[in-house]
Amino acid sequence: MQVIHHHVQVSDFKIGNDLPFVLFAGPCVIEGEDFTLKVAEQIRDIAARVGVPLVFKSSFDKANRTSVDGFRGPGLEEGLRILQRVKDEVGVPIITDVHTPEQAKPVAEVADILQTPAFLCRQTDFITEVAKAGKPVNVKKGQFLAPWDMPHVLEKAKSTGNADIMLCDRGTSFGYNNLVSDFRSLMVMAETGAPVVYDVTHSVQQPGGLGGATGGNREYVPGLSRAAVAIGVAAVFMEVHPDPDHAKSDGPNSVALADLEGLLTTLKNIDSLVKK
Repeated sequence: MQVIHHHVQVSDFKIGNDLPFVLFAGPCVIEGEDFTLKVAEQIRDIAARVGVPLVFKSSFDKANRTSVDGFRGPGLEEGLRILQRVKDEVGVPIITDVHTPEQAKPVAEVADILQTPAFLCRQTDFITEVAKAGKPVNVKKGQFLAPWDMPHVLEKAKSTGNADIMLCDRGTSFGYNNLVSDFRSLMVMAETGAPVVYDVTHSVQQPGGLGGATGGNREYVPGLSRAAVAIGVAAVFMEVHPDPDHAKSDGPNSVALADLEGLLTTLKNIDSLVKK
């Protein structure tokens, strides 16, 4: 079967399964204005040195925290203001999560890519409303969903007339408080022609594994990301933090900023080999 790969234009580069991979990276949640700008600059410089296009990721709200006490972020208005500053001053495109249908339009005014949370991938009205905002969308596959169920989600999004839909794997529920990456998933979703994204840091989460918070095994990030790039993906998504042990969200599965350049260099080498 001949697959026609769809390319999504973002800023001055394209995202596609048959193109050099793109990095989606940043701290899980906006922890403050100066912090976010500084980290965005550092990631931009690393990506530029390695020669990998970057889309900066951070969330204005974490609506799915394990505990009611979990830090959620600055909220829509303040968060979008900070992301706009990152876009203008650091000069990088933005991807961020949308949590409700009402958020889609305001977020689309700032973000270059809208992202839908995995838990909401079956919510038809939500998926179509986000796609209707007219920006590229990264649809995360539910942890509970088989990869061959994702073409239905893709068709829901594309029914709005928006062809720029990406599909993202972030691990699959494997018993309680555990996720496993089935790398067939990336190949199955690629058969749709949609750009496939591998979210490596959420794939090593242990949801609710710390009781009132989510745990994770960040030591597996380098191996899993190398495996995904060896299969061939359009983009790799990873949460990056200067001090993961003190991150306000997803610290246990975040990549340390100091480790990013070495990992990215390896991934670029693998990607070049696979896509020759």
